[in-house]
Amino acid sequence: MTLGTIAAAMGGTVDAAGAGRDVRGFSIDTRTLRPGDVFFAIRGDRFDGHAFVADALRAGAAGAVVSEEGLAAVRLPSTPLGPGTPDTTGIIVVADTLLALQQLATHVRRESGSTVVAVTGSAGKSTTKEITAEFLAARYQVFRNRGNLNNHIGLPLSLLELRNRPDIAVVELGMNHFGEISTLVRISEPEVRVWTNVGPAHLEFFDSVDAIAEAKSEIMDGARSGDLLVANADDDRVMRHAAHFAGQVRTFGIDRPADVRALAVKDLGVDGVSAMVRTAAGDVELKTPLPGTANLANVLAATAVALRFDVPLADIATRAANLKPVARRGEVVRCGGLTIVDDSYNSNPKALSGALAMIGRETRFARRVAVIGEMLELGETAEELHRDAGAEVAEAGVAVLIAVGGPAARAIAAGASDTGMPPSNIYYAATSAKAADLAVTLVKAGDLVLVKGSRGVRTEVVVDRLKAEFA
Repeated sequence: MTLGTIAAAMGGTVDAAGAGRDVRGFSIDTRTLRPGDVFFAIRGDRFDGHAFVADALRAGAAGAVVSEEGLAAVRLPSTPLGPGTPDTTGIIVVADTLLALQQLATHVRRESGSTVVAVTGSAGKSTTKEITAEFLAARYQVFRNRGNLNNHIGLPLSLLELRNRPDIAVVELGMNHFGEISTLVRISEPEVRVWTNVGPAHLEFFDSVDAIAEAKSEIMDGARSGDLLVANADDDRVMRHAAHFAGQVRTFGIDRPADVRALAVKDLGVDGVSAMVRTAAGDVELKTPLPGTANLANVLAATAVALRFDVPLADIATRAANLKPVARRGEVVRCGGLTIVDDSYNSNPKALSGALAMIGRETRFARRVAVIGEMLELGETAEELHRDAGAEVAEAGVAVLIAVGGPAARAIAAGASDTGMPPSNIYYAATSAKAADLAVTLVKAGDLVLVKGSRGVRTEVVVDRLKAEFA
């Protein structure tokens, strides 16, 4: 791509002298920008990218995308950037830099010829994305968006990578407000949409779980008759909306009839799950090392997508048996006689419930210990949902609980106590650093330790401390 083709795709203007300049990649951060990248001056809550345009050009950027409004604030280097290269030749001027980034992403997505699979849901979307990409890689060249680059900025940056023309791109779509999924669908134009589930995540921004389902249902927006929705048959809210999908629907599930259904399920605790999976293509015995039936549901969703692309069941089973968890999302760590389920990346009530159910069925360890961080963005329902979580901790047979965070974390402790867990076995820590201090004194070799909490609570601090102490 050149600055000229990029400007044309975004409806922007660029000096004719710089239009033919080749572009290596794209960046919104001068700290990670590489020579030859185009820098997008995005205005955020804390920083305005226009203030860093000069830094980007000095670092070797091929050019910068700036807004008409922000252009006046851009301070270009006072000396030429290189031999015969005037300072302004790399500046692309657009009406809105964020919208331009999104428009360019859609342009690249269309020109790439890649098929796009988009995944959303309240829990498990990152894991489902990774499993889906792994299954499809049995037959195709596959791209997946890195980490959780799943919002109105991260997704477009990911789609720009499709200029390498993979066969299939698997991306996740995140949201915490109405209209966000709709925007991401408009940008990515997916042919296959995957809806894992609905749960009480981000309730701070919604009136009810039904409202969350309504927002998630935007995954169906703009569907064409040939598009596919892969939907969770075990989730009433998902299925209620799926009935109105304009394209085709393929279901997955465990408890109810589905196009891809797990039967004879065996929960192997931290060693994973096995099941006989029934599909229109036949039955297959499948085992995955990913722990918990929630992860089995993620595998089933990915299987439904893989079958849409004619990946053989035998290949799916082989790859399922060799799956590795996404870092800090149910990762099982064994060190010094201690077994840790590192689920510290994030948390919400649905995901926490699944994790507690999994350790509750595990009977091979001396004790079950839970380090549970506060779940953020739950709004007025926070105390009630945290009390319910505490009750689930007690019902899972947890011997020692450390609740981490603010007042909501104290509600976890209260819920556990009210459900019969001895108060002497319940601890509270305001921060993860203090929780780590407690954990190293309370945990013993032979224990199974679940560590889970919202991203802002940083419960990974506890995992890292335990790993260091028991190494």
